[in-house]
Formats: sequence, C-alpha cells, structure tokens
Amino acid sequence: MWTLKEAGEVEFVVNGERKRPHVRAADTLLYTLRQELGLTGAKPGCENGDCGACTVIVDGAPQKSCLMLTAECRGHEVTTVEGLGGAPVQHAFLQEWGFQCGYCTSGFLMVAHALAQDSPNAGEDEMAEWLRSNICRCTGYEEIGEAVRSVLQHRAGHDEHLRVPPKA
Repeated sequence: MWTLKEAGEVEFVVNGERKRPHVRAADTLLYTLRQELGLTGAKPGCENGDCGACTVIVDGAPQKSCLMLTAECRGHEVTTVEGLGGAPVQHAFLQEWGFQCGYCTSGFLMVAHALAQDSPNAGEDEMAEWLRSNICRCTGYEEIGEAVRSVLQHRAGHDEHLRVPPKA
C-alpha cells in the first residue's frame, strides 16, 4: 500500500488503450487525465464532487474524477468524453442544442451515455435522477433533457434520426 508521499505506476485502460502513468498516491483521476495523459475533456469545476463537470465512466458507471484517486483505477476501464467517438449522445446534444457555454457538457454527455447504456428504457424520473448529479450554470436544462430523451428513444428503437453516420 502506498503512503501519501510515495509515487508509482498505475496501469488501467483509458478509452480502450492501456495506460501506465507514474502518479503520486494523492493524485486524483482528474489530475492524471488532464496533466499526465493530456485528456482535457473532463473539466475541473468545483473539485469537490458537486458540479459533475469532471464526470467520466469507470467500468460502465459515471464517476466524479475529482473525487477518485488514480490509484483506485488500477485494473479498471475509464472512458472520457474523448472516448465516446461520435456516440449518439453527442449528436443528440448538437441537434437539441443541449449546451450553452459548453463547460458542463462533457460531464452531462458522460452521464447521459452511461444512462443510455445502463437503462435505455428509463422514464422521466430515472432520467432526472441521473442528471441531478451534474450542474449547468447557464441553461434551464430543457435542451439537455430533450437531448437525453432523444438518445433514450433511439436506444429503445423508436427514433431513427440519431443514428451515428458511417465514417467516410
């Protein structure tokens, strides 16, 4: 076990690629993603777990990367917004204007993507519960909700307009 003064290598998978960053025991996943791996999609907002701008997916579940130590990721799979690669949720946020300044968008994208994977038939209450983990300071959430609804409809097979276009 590490002490807070020791450092070491932590091996985990990020966006499908095996990574082995050298980190201090106290380094958060947010710090490691941004500073060591150059993945800046997860944003530092409140840095105490309230706003959700730093949300990533760890083994299929959304996690606040500002609260998770990199050492906790050993042997796990982490997906950042950079790893979504044109997922339907990204197209839905564009089509429904589910963003304004964009700072919180990556966190909302990750929560919405995880929800669509975990519970594609989620109703309004479940969707609201999942989205409650993130804060947007410059919108009324209506467009974000519409984007998530359209993704859930797509996942449930009811909406054809969100299909990911084939790569050229």
